[in-house]
Amino acid sequence: MSRTRSDGTTARRISMTAVVLGLVAAPFVLGPYAIGTLSRVLVFALLAISVNLLTGLTGLPTLGQTAYFGVGAYTAAIVATRLTDVGPLQLLIAAVVAALVAVPTGWLAVRARGVAFLMLTLAMGEIAHSAAVNWKSLTNGTDGLSGIPRVVPLPGMAALELDGLVYFYVLGAFVVLFAAVSRLGSTPFALALRGIRDNERRMSAIGYPTRRYALAVYCGAGALAGVAGGLWVSVQRFVSPGDAGFEIAALALLAVVTGGSGSMWGACAGAALVWLTRDWLGNLGAVAGRGPLLLGLFFVVAVYALPRGLAGVRLPPQLTRKRTA
Repeated sequence: MSRTRSDGTTARRISMTAVVLGLVAAPFVLGPYAIGTLSRVLVFALLAISVNLLTGLTGLPTLGQTAYFGVGAYTAAIVATRLTDVGPLQLLIAAVVAALVAVPTGWLAVRARGVAFLMLTLAMGEIAHSAAVNWKSLTNGTDGLSGIPRVVPLPGMAALELDGLVYFYVLGAFVVLFAAVSRLGSTPFALALRGIRDNERRMSAIGYPTRRYALAVYCGAGALAGVAGGLWVSVQRFVSPGDAGFEIAALALLAVVTGGSGSMWGACAGAALVWLTRDWLGNLGAVAGRGPLLLGLFFVVAVYALPRGLAGVRLPPQLTRKRTA
């Protein structure tokens, strides 16, 4: 048993190392369009991780994370045009504002469970989208905010002009946040969240303030979605109400389900598959323009063929078993 577990750990480490090396090498072998797409995939993966914190870790399926994604994006855009073009400051302010918005909305949402929670988060996402459309003095309505300055990675440095440099900035932020959330997964707080997911009544009976825990992770997930929105602005240099719409929310939840609910790297893998299916595979040859159809078929196949998502896929033992003398 211990040898099998060791083999699995070694395989995961090798896979993660290969992925990191591939991401670092990408700008040197891919064109500007592909690099821009990869930057968007990383941003979308952060949004999927924020959804996974609620859906996979705590058992609270959500369709409302785009509300905080949109709040973070608009906040970063306004900060960039009116205050500073330093990227980390934009991300910090976006995270704080998104978390502050998540406090009152989360206080309401965590009082419900199951379908009721899902519907409440959907309503919050629609309210955020409506606010982005109608609050024209701040958001410029359906025309969106454009003319956003190029991001500066650190004070005193030059703005990032090349797509490859913007990609490395996004990749650096992604790695830092991925590592931070991964560390969270081994803390007593995360264990309490898993307990709430598996049996909330028992956790409440032994003295855990389950609503406080749920609200805390809700606000944390909102802050993470806000950071993703801030990075989105750095990549796109444009933000519109569509970035806080239902389509993005549904795609983020789809990414978590197909990647494997509860798995960090599964959420990232699911995000990459969903985004590339929609924006790349859905524009190829005979299937051009049928990205949503492909996503629907992909989801049906994933539900039946991979009930535990991509994270539940296991390599054949003969590929991971060490040779013995």
